[in-house]
Amino acid sequence: MQFEKKSVWQQIDSKTNDKIYEYAEDYKVFLDKAKTEREATTYIIEAAKEHGFISLEEALKSKIKKGDKIYLNNKNKSAVLFIIGENLEEGLNIVGSHIDSPRLDLKGNPLYEDSSLALFKTHYYGGVKKYQWPTIGLSLHGYFRDRDGIEHNIIIGEDENDPIFYINDLLPHLSKDQNNKNLKEAITAENLNIVVGHSTYGVEGDENPIKRNILTILKGKYNLDEEDFAFAEFEAVPAAKARDVGFDRAMIAAHGHDDRVCSYANLLAILEVENPKKTAVALFVDKEEIGSVGNTAMTSMFFENALAEIIDNMGQYSDLKVRRALANSSVLSADVSAALDPSFKEVSDEKNEAQVGYGIAMAKYTGSGGKGGSNDANPEYISRLRDLFRSEDVIWQISGFGKVDQGGGGTIAYILAKYGAEVVDMGTAMLSMHAPVELVSKADAYMTYKAYKAFLEKFE
Repeated sequence: MQFEKKSVWQQIDSKTNDKIYEYAEDYKVFLDKAKTEREATTYIIEAAKEHGFISLEEALKSKIKKGDKIYLNNKNKSAVLFIIGENLEEGLNIVGSHIDSPRLDLKGNPLYEDSSLALFKTHYYGGVKKYQWPTIGLSLHGYFRDRDGIEHNIIIGEDENDPIFYINDLLPHLSKDQNNKNLKEAITAENLNIVVGHSTYGVEGDENPIKRNILTILKGKYNLDEEDFAFAEFEAVPAAKARDVGFDRAMIAAHGHDDRVCSYANLLAILEVENPKKTAVALFVDKEEIGSVGNTAMTSMFFENALAEIIDNMGQYSDLKVRRALANSSVLSADVSAALDPSFKEVSDEKNEAQVGYGIAMAKYTGSGGKGGSNDANPEYISRLRDLFRSEDVIWQISGFGKVDQGGGGTIAYILAKYGAEVVDMGTAMLSMHAPVELVSKADAYMTYKAYKAFLEKFE
């Protein structure tokens, strides 16, 4: 039988259409409130508490049992939510997403003055096209502890009454040399300097008066000294709010769809699961965009350690039981995939590329070249997923990642697969991936949530 591919919009009724748009409104709120991994973790933990989850520390004070809802806040930058099932040794249903996104970080000594401007020096984070970042409005999101030990969470540029920040670019009239460079070289990393001030009004002295004025403002408003930057975390992201796109409002433009479109679906899905037969787990990890390194990333053992604590509390602990629980698990690596772009079809294999509006995308493998660095999912596993999605009216599609040898990408799938678990990449297909502002279909975002909920609740 010939396979016929139809979009979500061609297969739904008016009730589902309404649900798609309702879901999108809530998702936009999450996008605007959770622009950094710290803010996403805070949002996730608060939502979990509202739905009856308790901290792992609190859960360990008594006997953990089936139906218990447990969260782990890992250093305020990653999190895990558990709903305990019948027998952990038989495996878990895990959806693993990441909450970091490409951005610009401030260097440890960022502030300087030059040519009547005060500027911040930055270091880009993740795979960005550097030429996309100049001349857009930026906001600053930061965390630091001052000399008095007081914690400060700072957001500047998101409120309409806030100032925004800005990176300069050359005017076309003087861009002869720049225009002769390739895109990668036209804007260098050291060009990504953020304008943060200009006035010298009321400042005495000739040496760096603009810089001194900025430091005075920072000290007065936030008790931040110049030295504090070295011990702080400041991220520059687009100041724009999530917005509907098109006359039909069927798409969303926003910063951080990669991977918050999957993370929000993951969160909402597990919040709606009740008493699953198999333990349901939602992972929200950091540092995926730079190789999943560090103690808040998937390569650290915070998830495995939390699982060991739970198994030990239930009186079942042994290293072997933890290993069996992980090896018997089923995993969806919840990350975005590249959608077919009508303006750049030359980089894609149209027959095997995901398209916006055709549902959640399943990528049997990612990687690059000869499948290098990928997790290649087993057909026995993904056939069972197909059966589940058919029974739950989840609309899905097959996804590639561009033409062979054109490039490629990866996710956290291979990290979870090292335990012996069955893993496949399933997430939302998107356009303009890793741009300051990215584009997704509301239909795909909703089907991503439906797929994760069905998986966490019913996959066996």
